[in-house]
Amino acid sequence: MKAKIADIFESVQGEGLYVGEKQIFVRFFGCNLNCRFCDTKLKSFKEYAPDELLKKLKSYRDNYHSVSFTGGEPLLHSDFLKETLKLTRPCGFRHYLETNGTLPDKLESVIDHIDIVAMDAKLPSSTGLPGFWEAHAEFLKIASRKEVFIKAIICADTAEEDLRCTIEMIKSVHKSAILVLQPDSNDNCKLLEKKLGDFRDICFQERIPTCVMPQLHKILGLL
Repeated sequence: MKAKIADIFESVQGEGLYVGEKQIFVRFFGCNLNCRFCDTKLKSFKEYAPDELLKKLKSYRDNYHSVSFTGGEPLLHSDFLKETLKLTRPCGFRHYLETNGTLPDKLESVIDHIDIVAMDAKLPSSTGLPGFWEAHAEFLKIASRKEVFIKAIICADTAEEDLRCTIEMIKSVHKSAILVLQPDSNDNCKLLEKKLGDFRDICFQERIPTCVMPQLHKILGLL
């Protein structure tokens, strides 16, 4: 069993609630979506077996918060991921899953081995794709068995209706989950700044724990 992995590297987490934490990143190749704001254009990969990936992870000698399995979409490789996590857990690694939140069946197969789920809410007016509300709701239900937070990319074109759909999903499935509003780094404009403030206020009124956080790694010039 092998999976296509585009890169393995150490850096600090640049997004979400664990921003600034030192991690080992395993970036899987391939995604089931094509969001218009995507800034991860992967062109090459190397194939790893689970034991080969474990050996690579053990070669990093520093202290790390966790291993971030990211992409692409890591759950496209759920069988490989499950076998890898079975190997890495006894070695003391913590598992941080970064995912687009659209593959609940795949999450179910690995959730027992995951510590933290960083789940995207793919808002149609942001992504340029159809909505995934049903899949997102089922995904969040499974992810709520572990620590989970939700990240939504906010663009100048993001509709308030999509934010309210996200709020209703959180209320109905896991009302204590924190929502991170992340500005699209390609939309640095006054309109977006105002929208983020308005959206944060809506979340506050709806009693959804929310924060606005940009991509730290881009500000610092990190990977």
